[in-house]
Amino acid sequence: MTAAAPWNPAYHPYDEVRRTEDAARRRAAQAAQRRARALADLTARRMAVPGRRSSTPGRDAEVEFAARPIGRLPGGVVVFERPVPEPEAAVASAETAHLAAAADLELPRPALTAREVEVLRTWLLLDSKPAVAGSLGISLGTVNTHLTRIRAKYADLGRPAPTKAGLVARAVQDELISLDEL
Repeated sequence: MTAAAPWNPAYHPYDEVRRTEDAARRRAAQAAQRRARALADLTARRMAVPGRRSSTPGRDAEVEFAARPIGRLPGGVVVFERPVPEPEAAVASAETAHLAAAADLELPRPALTAREVEVLRTWLLLDSKPAVAGSLGISLGTVNTHLTRIRAKYADLGRPAPTKAGLVARAVQDELISLDEL
């Protein structure tokens, strides 16, 4: 003899589907909020400009000016000098001199093909490599090959980008994508 489950008049077959859909909507809304917060945090960050006073209170209180780049180490590490405090009258001329020196220090850019730029931009805008493959009509292996070649080109120039965050930074530095697009 088989046992039958008792009948529950309060149970509706679509309740479970509705709960699942509500949970999915909540997760999507929370993910959108996290992305918006992360983007707001990223855009709120300010880079130190050589020769300008730091606008972030409490950070490196003993350093009055942003450091001036003086060279590169192997692996792409930029070496900065610790600035010497100057009298207030000389600040304006020192500021323009530091900015002029910083303008001369331009990062080397890799020679990316148009297709590599397209794959990189699409990958930065989408969530996954399979989504990039579907969007561009190429295979996942081709996406991985393009990204591997892009990373190799950056590494050859001493600007390694082993992670997606590293490639985001390089793409923004090289003006391949803007923060507003992200």
